[in-house]
Amino acid sequence: MKILIATEKPFAPVAVKGIKEIAETAGLEVALLEKYTERAALLAAVADVDALIVRSDIIDAEVMDAAPKLRVIVRAGAGFDNIDLSAATAHNMVVMNTPGQNANAVAELVVGMLIYTIRNHYDGTSGTELKGKKLGLMAFGAVAQNVARIAHGLGMEVSSFSPLDSPQMITNAGVHVVDSREELFLNNDIVSLHIPSTPTTKRSIGYDLVKSMKQNAILVNTARKDVIDEEGLLRAMAERTDLRYVTDLKMDNHEEAVKQLGNRYFFTPKKMGAQTAEANINAGLAAAKQIVEFLRDGVNTYQVNK
Repeated sequence: MKILIATEKPFAPVAVKGIKEIAETAGLEVALLEKYTERAALLAAVADVDALIVRSDIIDAEVMDAAPKLRVIVRAGAGFDNIDLSAATAHNMVVMNTPGQNANAVAELVVGMLIYTIRNHYDGTSGTELKGKKLGLMAFGAVAQNVARIAHGLGMEVSSFSPLDSPQMITNAGVHVVDSREELFLNNDIVSLHIPSTPTTKRSIGYDLVKSMKQNAILVNTARKDVIDEEGLLRAMAERTDLRYVTDLKMDNHEEAVKQLGNRYFFTPKKMGAQTAEANINAGLAAAKQIVEFLRDGVNTYQVNK
């Protein structure tokens, strides 16, 4: 059986080496497709593979049609909206992610961007400190848990609105449970988004929530771009010139946002949450282990399609 590592943005060489060692020890062949610039290369490469490891690569019905032997796709990372889950189910393919492997990297990015922001981009003027600030976490998955851990070390007061997680689990982490999104946005100096992209969450963060935020509040988004109602966000920030938006997901209305918000809008050139050597390696090795366990024993613990 054969695994294809298909990554337009490659894994670190040490991650590729580790993936190969895990797969080959289990008797699996490994093929590598990196930095491809044409979709045709991907379509050709999947023709004879049983398993596929990807990062942010788009895997849709066309790719699946070109892969008659493909049984399992693993997205090396937490998010999986680059994979067409319905098409995978229709093709009898299992899709898995590797939750938690990038969590600390994203959490450190959140805190790093916040420090850069409240210190006025290190422009020589006097800023503020995170110590004593109130931080609200929208959801409480692996990334948010790591943000809470770091925030507590900085002396911040942390709360979370997370209807899908156990209140006791949140409380056990030393985090205050709030009952609504509205309460989270209203009462915190900083709100950090950690929600997935779903029909319910898309464009769910907009004018009313942003407009209600505290004086000089900061909204952080390292989750997904489409959870933001950009028109509503820009309108709220036009009326509230004290608010700031920090993200590693450059807005679709980027030029308008830069023109309107100036340095109240901080963005990274590309999505940076998982861009550390450690996260890259961890996610790749986890993906390989999950494929081996699935092909050998049918283990599908992290399956995300039905």
